[in-house]
Amino acid sequence: MGWARRNDEFTWPARVYSSGIEGGGQLTSVPEASEAGDEFSRVLDRVLLGGSPSSALRPVRVASAVDEVSDRLLTAIAVGDFLPGERLPAERELTGLLRVSRPTVREAVARLQAVGVVEIRRGRNGGTYVRDSWTEATATAVRHTLLPRWEEFEQLFDLRGLVEGMVAATAARRRGPKDLDPMRDALSAYLDASTPRDAHTADSAFHQAVRAATGNPQIVMLSQDLLARISLGFPVEPWGRGEQTQFHQGGEDHKALYEAIAAGEPERAEEIARGHFTISADLIRDVLERVRAR
Repeated sequence: MGWARRNDEFTWPARVYSSGIEGGGQLTSVPEASEAGDEFSRVLDRVLLGGSPSSALRPVRVASAVDEVSDRLLTAIAVGDFLPGERLPAERELTGLLRVSRPTVREAVARLQAVGVVEIRRGRNGGTYVRDSWTEATATAVRHTLLPRWEEFEQLFDLRGLVEGMVAATAARRRGPKDLDPMRDALSAYLDASTPRDAHTADSAFHQAVRAATGNPQIVMLSQDLLARISLGFPVEPWGRGEQTQFHQGGEDHKALYEAIAAGEPERAEEIARGHFTISADLIRDVLERVRAR
């Protein structure tokens, strides 16, 4: 999702927080943007100009940064950005991703621990680990996080399909023999994965290899920006609950996409990629429908 700093403040997704407030910055409302602009052009301009992602702002209710961060983390876990048994990013990394203070992150994580979504482990392999993908608190968090911006999410899903199709087509046109090696390795790791977490890791490696094969860091940045925007600010692919049907479909798509890129068939690669990335969109839609059905 998009955020941007302005005068020591940051925005996400349509809210502005004062930074540096111990225990959680305060959310303030701002006027609606006067010109929305073309979505593709705005994303492309941000990448080309080196700016940070941003989104149209509109008046919202006052809430705390801790509320917002805990809602985002709960929703990210619900859509499968982080799977049960997986460790959340370290506190320092979360402060960088979410542009909040460490006390804010610490309190938000404590809330997740209190409702049983995560557990804190000590020792050499210590950290914050996901225990469950859904609790009663999750439904409320999803409503707060997804419902107010659902129209924009649908626009992002459409835009991402177009962009990822372009990425795959470009990779098919430009890939060299060495570009295929990491793709093939990641594909093998995906097909051999014994757990959803292993498959998740291999999936990320495969798509990173496809992006790298374009030979254009700006295209890579554009793709990664869109991934973060649909993944609530976290640079990981939504993975749902790791269902077997999703794993199988992902594997079939990866094999077909690899073959199209290796054969230098950009049109075929584009078509496969555009269809493949509907999986993530459908997973997020399913989570929202689960909330609406309650």
